Amino acid sequence: MLYSFLKRIVAVLFWIGRVKVEGRENFPSEGAVILAGNHMGFWDPVVVAAFVDRPIHFMAKEELFEHVLLAKLLRKLNAFPVKRGSPDRTALKTALRILEEDKVLGMFPEGTRSKTGELSKPQHGIAILVLKSRAPIVPVMFIGTRKIFPWAWFSPVIVKIGAPISYDEYYDAKLSTSLLEEISRDIMDKISVLRAS
Repeated sequence: MLYSFLKRIVAVLFWIGRVKVEGRENFPSEGAVILAGNHMGFWDPVVVAAFVDRPIHFMAKEELFEHVLLAKLLRKLNAFPVKRGSPDRTALKTALRILEEDKVLGMFPEGTRSKTGELSKPQHGIAILVLKSRAPIVPVMFIGTRKIFPWAWFSPVIVKIGAPISYDEYYDAKLSTSLLEEISRDIMDKISVLRAS
């Protein structure tokens, strides 16, 4: 399988480059999981996928799928397209199907890479998925991935994986914009806390 093959190669390269991953033991070994991380650079999904034992299905901006060969490669690597800036029902259905199959969904709640390194306001999509799938969130903090290459010799690269978080107290609540806002912001807060941990 291409995913497994490339994962081994990339893991070795990142190990040579001194990429440090903390909290791998926090990642559930089975069941549906939503991996939610801050988005620092292009290599974020590659880095975490290299060090997490389970395959991760990442959302990727639809523009990347406009190129035929790149689209084929991304799909083989478990990525699927999502429209940015507006609700994408197709991407939502794909994400829910992945979770219904007890797989791992990878998301960046901010919806785009940070240009400053600071966390941005999250989109509501992740909160919708939490409520509809009832899957736990695993927060992930990426530090230094904006400058991961040529290597991390001079700029440390750290990935911190937090403990799973459940939002079961909200599952039966009435859906509203304020509720989605509250859950989305709380997820970003949980990601932010990892920076200082």
